[in-house]
Amino acid sequence: MRAALLSFALAGCTMNSAMDSLLPTVPASATQVVVVRPSAAGSIHALLAAYERSANGWKLALGPLPAVVGRTGVIAGAQKREGDGHTPAGIYPLQTAFGYAPTLATGLQYRQATADDYWVDEATAPDYNTWVQGKPKVSAEAMRREDDAYSVGAVIEYNTAPVVPGRGSAIFFHVWSGPDQPTAGCVAVAAADARRVLEWLDRKHGPVMVLAER
Repeated sequence: MRAALLSFALAGCTMNSAMDSLLPTVPASATQVVVVRPSAAGSIHALLAAYERSANGWKLALGPLPAVVGRTGVIAGAQKREGDGHTPAGIYPLQTAFGYAPTLATGLQYRQATADDYWVDEATAPDYNTWVQGKPKVSAEAMRREDDAYSVGAVIEYNTAPVVPGRGSAIFFHVWSGPDQPTAGCVAVAAADARRVLEWLDRKHGPVMVLAER
């Protein structure tokens, strides 16, 4: 396992030049970007790199870091559907961080996830793809889970403005269950790496996440 991860990380050393082609697509308002690129089309394995923009252009701030994506890989955002297991490709703001503790070291807006917090994933519900308090009568995901997956994380603002019924919900950046365990459509990394990224992110810099199909 260790050798496999090392090989995967070393492969990411070639990622920086490939990543450069994505950076010009980042909105001018964003001076922080997290880029996630799967190792191959349809793969659950990915590499994550964080860049910051200055007067001299982009520079690598963190990574590349091993990551995992949805169980069916990354698909164009326009093709994403509720429950399909895909991670939606595209460029999405990162505005709100969350976690189990009362506070978190991050420059994003922070919201504590309690046992009374849920994310609605019922496509026909009026509050589909939104965080609500109080257990709803429709299908919804608990934001305070029994595992550590949401112990720290951030909302990837996919299908949030506007919300389109059935196009997918609860797309987060969070802690993985392991380097070979896919998500249901989110982006996940090791706990220590998640904290590093969240600590680096600052809403004053208009951060976005770029999810590449390959």
